[in-house]
Amino acid sequence: MLRFTTTEQAYPQTRDASARKLDFNEISSPFNAADAATQASRCSQCGVPFCQIHCPLSNNIPDWLKLAAAGRLQEAYAISSATNSFPEICGRICPQDKLCEGNCVIEKGFGSVTIGAVEKHITETAFAEGWVKPVKVTRETGRSIGIIGSGPAGLAAADMLRRQGHSVTVYDRYDRAGGLMIYGIPNFKLDKNIVARREKLLKAGGVKFQLNTQVGVTITLDALRARHDAVLIATGVYKARELGIAGDNLQHIFPAMEYLTASNRKGLGDAVPAFDSGVLNAHGKRVVVIGGGDTAMDCVRTAVRQGAASVTCLYRRDRANMPGSAREVKHAEAEGVVFEWLASPQQFTGDAAVKAVTVQRMRLSAADEAGRISVEAIEGDTTTREADMVIKALGYDADDVPALFGAPELRVSSYGTLAIDRQFMTSLPNVYAAGDIVRGASLVVWAIKDGRDAAMAIHARLMSEVQRVA
Repeated sequence: MLRFTTTEQAYPQTRDASARKLDFNEISSPFNAADAATQASRCSQCGVPFCQIHCPLSNNIPDWLKLAAAGRLQEAYAISSATNSFPEICGRICPQDKLCEGNCVIEKGFGSVTIGAVEKHITETAFAEGWVKPVKVTRETGRSIGIIGSGPAGLAAADMLRRQGHSVTVYDRYDRAGGLMIYGIPNFKLDKNIVARREKLLKAGGVKFQLNTQVGVTITLDALRARHDAVLIATGVYKARELGIAGDNLQHIFPAMEYLTASNRKGLGDAVPAFDSGVLNAHGKRVVVIGGGDTAMDCVRTAVRQGAASVTCLYRRDRANMPGSAREVKHAEAEGVVFEWLASPQQFTGDAAVKAVTVQRMRLSAADEAGRISVEAIEGDTTTREADMVIKALGYDADDVPALFGAPELRVSSYGTLAIDRQFMTSLPNVYAAGDIVRGASLVVWAIKDGRDAAMAIHARLMSEVQRVA
């Protein structure tokens, strides 16, 4: 270990931008065993591991890096998977530059340890060698849990609860399990086979899936409560935020999730009339994406791969204050995306469909109460950008879950998300909630964390009831 002074930081080889923007395959090759061991050996094994502290899952990163450096990958996987239900997913899509790698304590100038790439190598080796096994339950508890939503929070909870011996059924309104990981994240970041592989493992371990089931329509929440000893709501948040500016109702202006879902469905082989007709297809179009998070990056890079004539991203703050991954911005720029910083849409113009965006120039001002830099308009400084398609990646809010589920007793926060107590229980007895539906739109890794924690809270509650009865 401690080889960061003699070994340079290196990431897995990335395909040339001119080639990778022509398809939806993952852009980087995995580490080989030698390179993974070499990069893992750069870890300084510091006394206070900031990488672990800044990981939402508190992954024991220094320990599995040390094992990877020694070639002891089976043990490394055991430690990695002890705190993370889906390390193969986090290794691919976590914004490591803002979390673990961004907080590596190696001295400036040497470069952080390439933690995410090593994590991916460990897990893919574990799958290839057959070390990843379905859950084997030695004793069934006789308790049943229904989970609404098969995204990262729901699947992480299902994994943890099944390991405790509970019967688990996951309900989802879509025809595939995975939620955002299937329909929201493009294939070049997360191959759908990776998600399907984990679903297959969960099924082999006894987790049941009931798809094409929408709570409040196909089945009532009351029916689920009668069927199970506990219910966990892990639906995420998908209500797109609006700009509220002139021309926002013109045709060919789309929320990010509608656009990404169409693209992902097409990639999965589904019939997508809106894509095939060209409405939700960026091919040959001048595309403007509004937003600065990772969803915006997914949109601009998808548009490039669909053959857009041009792709421009408008963000009202500067590069330094962008919430998305800097690594994603770098990849997007290499693929031909143009970024306009300190630029905010003022209005959309066109007849029936959008033809142009009036762009208001902004400048940074004082920080707000949360410490985030605010912006203000530069009066009289506007420009116009022609656009055939506009994609709004402004974030998501919670839908009216009590109304959707026909459960007005469900209490919500001031943000519209479900309110829970310290044990993840909502205002309805034995109905729990976790992930974005509680936290608000956030990272996959936080959803996994919340799902795991909620599962253990449910387990503790159910087992305490068993002991009281006994």
